[in-house]
Amino acid sequence: MKRLFLVLVVAVFILPSCRILRPNLMLKTSKNYVFDKLNDSMSTEEYRISVTDAVTIRVLSNEGFKMVDFSNTMGTSGLSANSLIETLVEHDGTIKVPLIGRVKVLGLTMREAEQILETKFSEFYVGPYVIVRIINKRVSVFPGAGGTGKVVPITNLNTTVFEALAYAGGITDDGKAYRVKLVRHASPKPKVYLMDLSTVDGLAAGNTVVQANDIIYVEPRPKFVSRAIAELAPYFSILSTVILIITYVRVFK
Repeated sequence: MKRLFLVLVVAVFILPSCRILRPNLMLKTSKNYVFDKLNDSMSTEEYRISVTDAVTIRVLSNEGFKMVDFSNTMGTSGLSANSLIETLVEHDGTIKVPLIGRVKVLGLTMREAEQILETKFSEFYVGPYVIVRIINKRVSVFPGAGGTGKVVPITNLNTTVFEALAYAGGITDDGKAYRVKLVRHASPKPKVYLMDLSTVDGLAAGNTVVQANDIIYVEPRPKFVSRAIAELAPYFSILSTVILIITYVRVFK
């Protein structure tokens, strides 16, 4: 009986190192994991078009005098006030645009994409003026507690890590502000940045501009003792019941 009790007590200290107490922990990194380095340009870099971005394109002729209407038949003036093209960046990095076909836009800034489209539309219209917008930009934010993750739609192309966290409600009481991971899709493998936002020294890191499909993960506080007690409570209950029965048997004897 003493051995069984000793085993249960030792388990309280052993379980924290196992997956039993932290099954919901995500994006774990080893102690010797080498994080990517943040640089100053990440707080000022422009948004770059990504795969699955939903793109709207508005085309104006004569440097913006009237809208180009692609619904009109060829031979008409082709001008209207309601021309708006909606398209999706496919996995090959291209978008399909009326008249000019497929155009490679993956990795381009808004202005770079506009310049390419203006050049291509100049074959059909005089002085084309193109406006490109992304309408489904989003980041996933896990602020530090189970069940609080959010997919945050971003309308401002220069949204920072601080702003994305604010949209998600801020870091929870169980989140470690000094261990915030920014995971960014890249080839051949994702880039992972570690940020300490617990002091003002982390302002530069927190002002990093987020990109589409970024993941902001605030590492949660483990709460080993309370979780160990919760996991072992049924076993302690069984043990106490067994001890109680044995005690009664001995008393009656």
